Parts: sequence; structure tokens; C-alpha cells
Amino acid sequence: MTIDATMVGRSYTAAGSYQVGREKIREFADAIGDGNPAYRGDDPIAPPTFGFVIGSRALEELLNDAELGLRLDRIVHGAQKFSYTRPIKAGDEIAATATITTVRKAGPVEVIMYETALTTVDGEPIGTATSTLSHNRADA
Repeated sequence: MTIDATMVGRSYTAAGSYQVGREKIREFADAIGDGNPAYRGDDPIAPPTFGFVIGSRALEELLNDAELGLRLDRIVHGAQKFSYTRPIKAGDEIAATATITTVRKAGPVEVIMYETALTTVDGEPIGTATSTLSHNRADA
């Protein structure tokens, strides 16, 4: 099946919430080479791109939707931006839901835009990640 505008609005919620730990924040900051002291200590905040760690769990649900028929070996992850109402911090328990917002075709390539809402399990908005995937169905 190819992707079309009827898929816009489909949402995918990550299985379970993500418990943000101090060590996970530090490990992520180390992995991206960011020595900012705000990412360490007893009450650290996470680097802005840490939101992808949490949101990727909802993206996995989207990618596994059999009706979309996406193949990981035919996907290029394009643009991504984050906007936050507050920083992610140690101790947060965060839920992630990805929603397809735009679908368009360019020949055999399907361009899929989706937004991932990050909220606390109590419903407090934390931020949104907006992402683009390109999926090529040529020779599929």
C-alpha cells in the first residue's frame, strides 16, 4: 500500500512512558559531546535533542504500522526541529505520541511529516518534535 492523504491524522503512542534519569541525561550529553554543566549534577536538564530518545519510541510504532507498508531500508530521516514549553529534566515521566501531519508524493518518494507531542504522564505539555521522513517505494 502507498501512503496518501488519508493517513494524515493517524497517531501512534509509545508503549509505556519514559522515566528520565540523571544518568541517561549525562550519557546522552556525553554521546553528543556536550559538556554543558546543566546536563550534570543532582538536578540536570536534558539537551534539547534528548527529546528524540523519547519520541523515537512513538516513531517505532509509526514505522511498524503494517498499513503504511514502510521499509526501514528505504527511509531517510530528514529535517527535525524541537520546541519546548519547558526543559526535560531528571525525574520526568514522559509520554510520546507521534501524529502524521502531512503526506505528499514526489515520484516514487513519499514525504511524511509527523509531530511528536511530549507530555508528562499527568498531561503537562513539555514539547513537540516536528520531523520529516522520505520513503522510496521504487522497485518495491
